[in-house]
Amino acid sequence: MNVGELGVKAVILAGGRGRRLEPYTSVLPKPLMPVGDRAIIEIIVDRLVESGVDDVTLCVGYLAHLIEAIFNGRPRGARLRYVHEDSPLGTAGPLRLVDDLDGTFLVMNGDLLTDLDFKRLVELHRTAGNRVTIATHERRNVVDYGVLHTEPGESPRLIAYDEKPETSLTVSMGIYVMEPDVLPYIPSSGYFDFPHLVQALLDAGLQVGTFPYSGNWLDIGRRDDYEEALVQWAQRTNEDRDTVAGT
Repeated sequence: MNVGELGVKAVILAGGRGRRLEPYTSVLPKPLMPVGDRAIIEIIVDRLVESGVDDVTLCVGYLAHLIEAIFNGRPRGARLRYVHEDSPLGTAGPLRLVDDLDGTFLVMNGDLLTDLDFKRLVELHRTAGNRVTIATHERRNVVDYGVLHTEPGESPRLIAYDEKPETSLTVSMGIYVMEPDVLPYIPSSGYFDFPHLVQALLDAGLQVGTFPYSGNWLDIGRRDDYEEALVQWAQRTNEDRDTVAGT
């Protein structure tokens, strides 16, 4: 089977309801939230094709018929397949439904936007000999309150006071490169998330690596990130118009 220039297949997880974006997701599945003139999942598929991936499986559930409809009659330069979740299976459970994952493959959430270089990610994964490689990003976490540090006691004495402190956390971008030998660690039924799979692999002594990325990444499942994506897209459109007007 042809797996494209990059030599991998891709699985997009697009079955979630997206409760954090309600009421929008009461009528649209999260991957179909519009950014400019395209749905998020269209942008993801187009980026994969541009990166040399031409075999893409979409794991769908909530309002699946709308996701399938968006691609009907719109060739994307890739073979698109669908697997259906009759009930929510988590972020790793749907992989048990996907056939032919017999080589290195990409897995990614269907609600993110990023300019991450998929080729570099796959190359690092293979060079490092990882069974799973997780793309990561640094996120600043701001506490909206003054944080008090006190000593223990019946009337705790104040030691220090931090006004709205910030911390930096390494988070998963929802993009993974995996080898097929990790699939047996996914139970044959039931709900199963990626953190459970990763822990099972670590317990078995298998190598799990990370790919730190500092470029653009937006988790569209978060309202703030979605609104930021709309702003960025509008700015890019205006810049493109200015470039055309200047030619």
